[in-house]
Amino acid sequence: MTDQDTRYEAVRSRDARFDGEFFFAVETTGIYCRPSCPAVTPKRHNVRFFATAAAAQSSGFRACRRCRPDAVPGSADWNARADVVGRAMRLIGDGVVDREGVTGLAERLGYSARQVQRQLTAELGAGPVALARAQRAHTARVLLQTTGLPVTEIAFAAGFASVRQFNDTVRTVYATTPTELRAAVRATRRTATPSAGIPLRLAHRGPYHAGAVFDLLRREAVAGVEEVSGPPGRRTYRRTLRLPYGTGIVAVDERAGDPGRASAVHPGGWLEARLHLTDPRDLTTAVQRLRRLFDLDSDPYAVDERLGADPRLAPLIAARPGLRAPGAADPEEYAVRAVVGRAAAERLVRAYGKALDAPCGTLTHLFPEPAVLAQSESESESGAGSGPEGPLGALTAALADGTVRLDPGVDRDDAQEALLALPGLDARTIAEIRARALGDPDVVPPGPDVPDTWRPWRTYALHHLRAAEER
Repeated sequence: MTDQDTRYEAVRSRDARFDGEFFFAVETTGIYCRPSCPAVTPKRHNVRFFATAAAAQSSGFRACRRCRPDAVPGSADWNARADVVGRAMRLIGDGVVDREGVTGLAERLGYSARQVQRQLTAELGAGPVALARAQRAHTARVLLQTTGLPVTEIAFAAGFASVRQFNDTVRTVYATTPTELRAAVRATRRTATPSAGIPLRLAHRGPYHAGAVFDLLRREAVAGVEEVSGPPGRRTYRRTLRLPYGTGIVAVDERAGDPGRASAVHPGGWLEARLHLTDPRDLTTAVQRLRRLFDLDSDPYAVDERLGADPRLAPLIAARPGLRAPGAADPEEYAVRAVVGRAAAERLVRAYGKALDAPCGTLTHLFPEPAVLAQSESESESGAGSGPEGPLGALTAALADGTVRLDPGVDRDDAQEALLALPGLDARTIAEIRARALGDPDVVPPGPDVPDTWRPWRTYALHHLRAAEER
């Protein structure tokens, strides 16, 4: 069978395991869908396949109103891959094209804008502008259907340069006007207000072992910045976020959504969340950072199949299918926390964190920025680290001046080399930063006996071993 034949079989069986991995379009209707779309399966000769929603849109297809293909989890490839395409997709997801343009994206990747355009178009069927445009359309739909914000405000909040561009894009992608798109949702569902926040469904594919993720977040929670409340199985994780245009507070529930539909055909679901933003332009970036924190774009089928073939891991995989490898909502924050530990991190928050204008329960501060910590370390003979020459001072100074970069598009090997060059950082701490802050799925710290047969999912294997030890 060809790759396209395999994809058509996934469409014919409405296999949700492939949602987000590819999209299909029907030439007779002009609509594109996710593989699990419940509509009548089109004939094979009428179907075209695309690697991204942006490629389908660029070819003139509009999004299916029934399966909402723009709401699927992202491809697991973008988090796993270390090449320029994978790095570019992580940066586009973080909103870099909206904030800095294609030139800014190319500079972060270390390529020319023409090279980035060529590589993305060749592999994905769409360049950075089209990919960012598809993302803006999805953000606009979420805001239109979940908030009462004026349409004009939504246009700019979603990243569009003008209201006309916003209107044209919504018509092209959804074959309707923004007003009609909003009216299609019952008013009772548009519950978001400045005080209530924006309700979100953070989609994932396959099983999701939420308990282990929330256990880890509870153990690591830094007072003033994070909290986990509620009984196991019904916990809520809340934290503050520093974002490009403002600040945010997010709440994510442990209990997964859509339990009734879970099956072999529709095995995915979502985590319920609510996001409070001081500037709605930060919605796209905030959502992507939450997706990385909760590892929502992972492919649990690929991970469990590889690791489950090992006799040592097989019973662990069976006990915890869909176990995730959490990332970080703020990579620089996580790096600092990995160096100083939880107790010292809480002292840093109290001493140097920026107080929220409107505290929300126990959430009172943003985690201090590296530049603030670097300045405080250089001015003190002894601080939370060991002075300006200590690990904390060296790390925060390197983060502040760009010697060490931990953004989503950084080359992970380059980042590791830069961290190794800093005084006082041991290999185990750097491995933790690489796995969590940089989201590398294949990291092994010094010590554990980890066979190469667990590649490229060794980070997940170690999470399974740790979870078994904690029972």
